[in-house]
Amino acid sequence: MADAALRFMNVSKCFGQVTALGDVCLEVRPAECFGLAGTNGAGKTTLIKCLLDLAEVDAGTMEIFGTDHRASGARAGVAFLPERFSPPYYLNGRDFLRYLLALHRTSYVEAAAARVVAGLDLPADVLDKPARNYSKGMTQKLGLAACLLSGKPLLVLDEPMTGLDPKARALVKQQLRGLRASGRTVLLTSHALADIEEMCDRMAVLHAGRLKFAGAPSELRLAYGARDLEEAFLSCIA
Repeated sequence: MADAALRFMNVSKCFGQVTALGDVCLEVRPAECFGLAGTNGAGKTTLIKCLLDLAEVDAGTMEIFGTDHRASGARAGVAFLPERFSPPYYLNGRDFLRYLLALHRTSYVEAAAARVVAGLDLPADVLDKPARNYSKGMTQKLGLAACLLSGKPLLVLDEPMTGLDPKARALVKQQLRGLRASGRTVLLTSHALADIEEMCDRMAVLHAGRLKFAGAPSELRLAYGARDLEEAFLSCIA
């Protein structure tokens, strides 16, 4: 196994005169949950898009389990949930899961799907309903279910808690802890620093496209002598 699940080396990306990412260097270790924190426009989603080759970097390199991110098959071990997830409105939940798992070259198993859906507090009968009838929370749970069922060693989740009620948030956290315990790696973004502190082994703070901190949440608090992570974060980006 590669010594890093993800490696970002001097990654830079500009949109016109705006620097979205500036010389970012970062590593995510295998079997850890890693959180990206930052204000709107800090570069979190841009970094993910570059990693998944949805946007081209201007400079630098990225590796996924030791393979250049642009290489054929480099992303075969990745399941991705975008920030604005919207399944095809004409598919029902079950057909969507079948479709996504086919893309992941993973078999759809009804019993496994039922367990994951129940673990996310998504009623089983909702899989028979078309996605156009889903609430925002139900839609988000469906996307998470697809990622969890994919079996991929790396999950990249952009704001996975969006639209979830407190119970669903707690259940998703349980699922993510289970992934880490089973040796899978999670990279997630979140505006909720409390979620990052609770779930993530390590984190990074991006601000105006620059890496301001990388380490354990407790190390961020300690670095700024802060009472909590929010206070430390504000000091970090000041």
